[in-house]
Amino acid sequence: MRNVAVKSLLTLLLLVGSVSLNAKNEWPDGTAVSEWFAKTKRVNVKELGQQYVITDHGVKKDSTLLQTAQIQAVIDKAAANGGGVIVIPKGTFLSGSLFFKPGTHLHVKKGGVLKGSDFIGDFELIDTRMEGQNLKYFAALVNAINCDGFTLSGEGTINGNGLRYWKQFWIRRQYNRQCTNLEEMRPRLVFIQSSDDVQLEGVRLINSPFWTTHLYQCNRVKLTGLYIFAPAAPVKAPSSDAIDIDVCTDVHVKDCYFSVNDDAIALKGGKGPWAHQDKVNNGPNRNIIIEDCVYGFCHSMLTCGSESIHNHNIVLRNCEVKDATRMLWLKMRPDTEQNYEYITVEGIKGNVKSMLFVKPWTQFFDLKGREDIPYSRSSNVTLRDIKLDCQVVFDVKSDIEQYSLKDFRFEDIEVNASDKPEIYTDYVENFKLKNVKVNGEKVK
Repeated sequence: MRNVAVKSLLTLLLLVGSVSLNAKNEWPDGTAVSEWFAKTKRVNVKELGQQYVITDHGVKKDSTLLQTAQIQAVIDKAAANGGGVIVIPKGTFLSGSLFFKPGTHLHVKKGGVLKGSDFIGDFELIDTRMEGQNLKYFAALVNAINCDGFTLSGEGTINGNGLRYWKQFWIRRQYNRQCTNLEEMRPRLVFIQSSDDVQLEGVRLINSPFWTTHLYQCNRVKLTGLYIFAPAAPVKAPSSDAIDIDVCTDVHVKDCYFSVNDDAIALKGGKGPWAHQDKVNNGPNRNIIIEDCVYGFCHSMLTCGSESIHNHNIVLRNCEVKDATRMLWLKMRPDTEQNYEYITVEGIKGNVKSMLFVKPWTQFFDLKGREDIPYSRSSNVTLRDIKLDCQVVFDVKSDIEQYSLKDFRFEDIEVNASDKPEIYTDYVENFKLKNVKVNGEKVK
């Protein structure tokens, strides 16, 4: 019933449609939005080449049998023949890390399940990207690296099978409270790197052991109609971010459902006292639109950080939220120079604990020998057309030694705050409020 309700709400949002960024269809910085964002062509597997149904190529319909090599052989065969679509038919198929090649695609049919192994030894150790660092770590279940035009589509499910990994993580945390996320070995669900013109559409991405969907150094990526879930109970799925956008330009997230035990959308890009100087591995996220989505439980609807150096032209709009901890979270990391600018959040309805959350983020803080604290800033942040029930409206810490906040605008906002209704305008240089009401009272 919950899936039906989610689909009905997504359909309603789609029928209502999305408003333009403004009358001129401009980004928050005033530049024109590319026509690419208005294009809505669905994935048509018939146009993508020969279809390779895995059960036609030696893969058995057996949910208990690990068949990584057999499924990879189908991918390799398609690539050798000039490309095509790897089709997961009805049934459950168990696998470790799979690597898609240029010209290949993945389609999961309704009733089909690609299920990840719960043994980390079934995932290849590769040179990859995790938590703002380039390092050796475990590949995801689905990997597409240097695969321009890659598509992942269908009405089926990619199931990370994360329960065993989650339990092991929390046992390790009990034993060592200082252990990092990377020390408990676990794979991501989907990892796409250095690939342009990518489309992810329709599939269910559930129970990821780690981050669910990680995009790194990609351009022009559309994620539409995805259902992304990882539980907060009875066993929490740690660090199960729905979508991590890491050094990417032109990303459009639309008509998706998120309920995960961490951030729903997290903007990454690098961390460390000299991360901004590494132009090869690190960099900004630019031109990101998240719209017409439904949020269940999550730690934040949209987060800048905790490994992020520059985010520019970020828009979150026309979304329904239920039970998120934060609406917009700016993680100000004291060991990393950060610039979060030209961010607009508009047309949000529902309930969160904190509407705006801006505070230092000190988890695993490490200056690596640098003597001064890197200085960060956030500017040109607009919140408008917001109707929320929350606990705290303005969950912000002023820290002039670490970061500055400038040119914020709150407009047409109505919130009911059960705990802290105050908005501290002196925390922000050039803070403008227009038609803002908290608990029925207009804020001046």
